[in-house]
Amino acid sequence: MSQGPAQPPAPPGPLPGLDEVGVLVRSHEGGGWTSSDREKGALCLVPGLMKGDEREEPEAGPEPAAPPPPADEQEALLEFHHSYRELFQFFCSNTTIHGAIRLVCSRHNRMKTAFWAALWLCAFGMMYWQFGLLFGEYFSYPVSLNINLNSEKLVFPAVTVCTLNPYRYTEIKEELEELDRITEQTLFDLYKYNSSNTLVAHARGRRDLRESLPHPLQRLPVPAPPRAASRVRRSGSSLRDNNPQVNRKDWKIGFQLCNQNKSDCFYQTYSSGVDAVREWYRFHYINILSRRRDPSPPLEEDALGKFIFACRFNQASCNEANYSHFHHPMYGNCYTFNDKNSSNLWMSSMTGVNNGLSLTLRTEQNDFIPLLSTVTGARVMVHGQDEPAFMDDGGFNLRPGMETSISMSKEAVKRLGGDYGDCTKNGSDVPVENLYGTKYTQQVCIHSCFQVNMIRECGCAYIFYPLHRGVEFCDYRKHSSWGYCYYKLQDAFSSDRLGCFTKCRKPCSVTTYKLSAGYSRWPSVTSQDWVFQMLSRQNNYTIKNKRDGVAKLNIFFKELNYKTNSESPSVTMVTLLSNLGSQWSLWFGSSVLSVVEMAELIFDLLAITFLMLLRRVQSRYWSPGRGGRGAQEVASTPTSALPSRFCPHPASPSSFPPGPAASLALSAPPPAYATLGPRRAPSGSTEASSSAHTLREP
Repeated sequence: MSQGPAQPPAPPGPLPGLDEVGVLVRSHEGGGWTSSDREKGALCLVPGLMKGDEREEPEAGPEPAAPPPPADEQEALLEFHHSYRELFQFFCSNTTIHGAIRLVCSRHNRMKTAFWAALWLCAFGMMYWQFGLLFGEYFSYPVSLNINLNSEKLVFPAVTVCTLNPYRYTEIKEELEELDRITEQTLFDLYKYNSSNTLVAHARGRRDLRESLPHPLQRLPVPAPPRAASRVRRSGSSLRDNNPQVNRKDWKIGFQLCNQNKSDCFYQTYSSGVDAVREWYRFHYINILSRRRDPSPPLEEDALGKFIFACRFNQASCNEANYSHFHHPMYGNCYTFNDKNSSNLWMSSMTGVNNGLSLTLRTEQNDFIPLLSTVTGARVMVHGQDEPAFMDDGGFNLRPGMETSISMSKEAVKRLGGDYGDCTKNGSDVPVENLYGTKYTQQVCIHSCFQVNMIRECGCAYIFYPLHRGVEFCDYRKHSSWGYCYYKLQDAFSSDRLGCFTKCRKPCSVTTYKLSAGYSRWPSVTSQDWVFQMLSRQNNYTIKNKRDGVAKLNIFFKELNYKTNSESPSVTMVTLLSNLGSQWSLWFGSSVLSVVEMAELIFDLLAITFLMLLRRVQSRYWSPGRGGRGAQEVASTPTSALPSRFCPHPASPSSFPPGPAASLALSAPPPAYATLGPRRAPSGSTEASSSAHTLREP
């Protein structure tokens, strides 16, 4: 009796640990059942099974072994909180910042929580407001002035003495003859003053005298000012004008200056006739001086002896190695004692008149230029060894017949450069060329700046300042409008329209000498006879001049203590950190480690935000809607190309004949790894899902 095909044994129940993601298939060889491991994401594909084919079930095999128990969880190297709430609760419960625990411990009392949250935020805001003030003060770069008093042996400064007479009148008389004659005629025409017999010997009309010199000096009418302005001017005239007045209500004295094409002219006027004549004479004297091949005359062998009768320092006589010579266009022969070219610099170890420099000078004016040198005596300036002597800016005059005692005190100033102050260390960062070739000072820079602008605007150099290479001094025979250009430039320079005072910054290190003067009559009435006799026998001094022809100068330190004014940063980085820590402790009572905790909180917030964004991106690109395309990708991949971990028990291709069952198995979509919950199958896989559930029934 024939029997039908044997019924396959009932399949075993669901394997332990198998959830809705697993798919059960029957193994052709082993007769057992396998499942896809959800944790490994394995999907075993059975080739050759077609729809409608009967499944040949093997005989029942042994029960599958139970899965091993899960291993104990190990602590990760870096862990993050799952949500912002969890992170905030952990931070408030464990931080060392005062008041933070109140934000979570009183969460059952919303009023207290709100109160502490508002209080904590207010304290936080006040602290950072104070932080802003501290940072603002730090970046304003304030400085503190430190005054130090030092006492040591001092280097004696350089002392420059000038004769106040640029040339002997007998040497330059021929060049100045025509200028002197025109000046005398002008004085007679304007003031009816006959200064000499020159006008009688040279009977020439005023028009003939003026033909050889441009820019004649003339009297100019002044328009009547308004009544109010006139009252104001009369009330302030005694304070503004100390010079003799030349009927200033009616006219002024001046000379006309025009540009190259005579299209623009102006009058250089003066309310004082003395000032007008002297400035006009000086203007023409500069032009005559510019024509000389060598404006600086050679120094005579006995020039020093004729000007300086005696020189002593620290009770020792001076010698030629202690001084240097230069010529000034207005102050004449100048001698600098103890400059940088001296063989040995003088040192002062004691104070007082007897421990300094003592000079006896000749001040008689027998051979002076009468219309140029209107001052008698000598010009003196005290300055540093490596600084040029600006006699116009820092000098003072000695009075004849007097003993002038100058006591000095040294003072050093050290400024902070960079962000703390507008100063320069050596002038290399100043956009002005140093024409003097000496140490940078503000006066050196200012005079160099004016000379550079003079050369650029007027095409020639001013004779009182150093001559630039390839440029000649101004002369109206070659540069007819240089006077117009010079006075216009001088006005722009005084009002800083040239920018010289802005460009020329102060040096960071400056040494100055504060001077105080005392005067006494020298020689006295009882001693003048024998003093003048000694001077006449030793220095060929003319006795008839007596007191008006000599002067004595004493320069010494009144104290060896000198003051140093140095700047230092008022708020340093250490001070800033200390102030920040004080504010942090005041408002939150915490330390530097609390700042690290805040930094850790910010880092955790950023990490959690990044991970949440990453999950959102993954769920978007691995959504269930992409299951069909995933199934097609799997179906198009040969079984042999899959890694062995996807099929723990690979079946032989010949064991399963091709059929529609294979396409049924491949129609199941892959699991969505971005989600942890159950996923609804797409409509196209309904049939495959029912088949899978059919296999699970006993």
